[in-house]
Amino acid sequence: MNNLTIVVYHYVRDLKNSRFPGVKGLDLDLFREQIGYIRKHYHVITMEEVIHSIDNQVKLPSKSVLLTFDDAYSDHYMNVFPVLDKHKLQGSFYTPSKAITENTILDVNKIHFILASVQDKSDIVSDLKHLLKVYKKEYQLQDFDYYYKKLAFADTTTAMSGAAGTENNYDTQEVRFIKKLLQVELIEELRIIITDTLFEKYIGMSESSFSRELYMNEEQLKHMLRSGQHIGNHGHNHYWWDSLTKEEMREELDLSIAFLNKIGVDMNNWTACYPYGAYDDQSIEMLQERGCKLAVTCEVDIATTNKSTRFVMPRLDTNDIPKRRDEETNEWHSKG
Repeated sequence: MNNLTIVVYHYVRDLKNSRFPGVKGLDLDLFREQIGYIRKHYHVITMEEVIHSIDNQVKLPSKSVLLTFDDAYSDHYMNVFPVLDKHKLQGSFYTPSKAITENTILDVNKIHFILASVQDKSDIVSDLKHLLKVYKKEYQLQDFDYYYKKLAFADTTTAMSGAAGTENNYDTQEVRFIKKLLQVELIEELRIIITDTLFEKYIGMSESSFSRELYMNEEQLKHMLRSGQHIGNHGHNHYWWDSLTKEEMREELDLSIAFLNKIGVDMNNWTACYPYGAYDDQSIEMLQERGCKLAVTCEVDIATTNKSTRFVMPRLDTNDIPKRRDEETNEWHSKG
């Protein structure tokens, strides 16, 4: 059994010069610096090395680190891939296949960009107050105050940035309320209606056009595969896997696996990343049945390469790792 540090990234971009400087992400210059730090203090390994270590109980190099990137953003092709390729490093990129094949946008991403577009978040809260009233009778909703008290002041201990929309305990009460209402509290049908209403109001761009800008396309993924990067499964619809029936989970996996097959992934070594970090015994069992080799979560800790833990591998957020190449190591380095 080996300790393994797995780091997760989401948006990586030149934030101040982007169209949405308010989106929560890692600035490209800091990403380059952080990779410098990681190369100095860790041994970057491939997903295939991790799988081999688990299957054969082979020891990994000391201070091994695995780099993972969720949601298949175009950031990853344009900004991340050139840095990794330059240093001959592998990243593992997790793709929500419907966003790529049908040019849709994940609800979590719509919420990110709505928030990034509105300086005064009370404007969004006012919109939600109105929309809850509009749909109250049809969807048998509670009063606005019920939801605000329940969600805005809830426990703020969360997994990691970008993982479940409830990014970290630095969110304001208003932001916490917006995210939890639109990602968890309301039924899916109404969450989609309300999120789409806000997206149209504040972004003012077609979903298809925005999706083509936001995510990688199949040819870009194939290019990265040919260059030695690892492409993994992040679901088809990016649903919460712990909320699906067996039939829904079967469809979700079959569609996302078919996509990986289509773009040329080595299906003898395919891996998964739980959307929103949400998993249960059923999802783990169904991954095993389909030959999945490993699955990463949004739980924050150092992973271990063990057959009993291969489907519940925790990760560190980029914010848990120093962002300057010359910084001193922190407590996570000593644990890794």
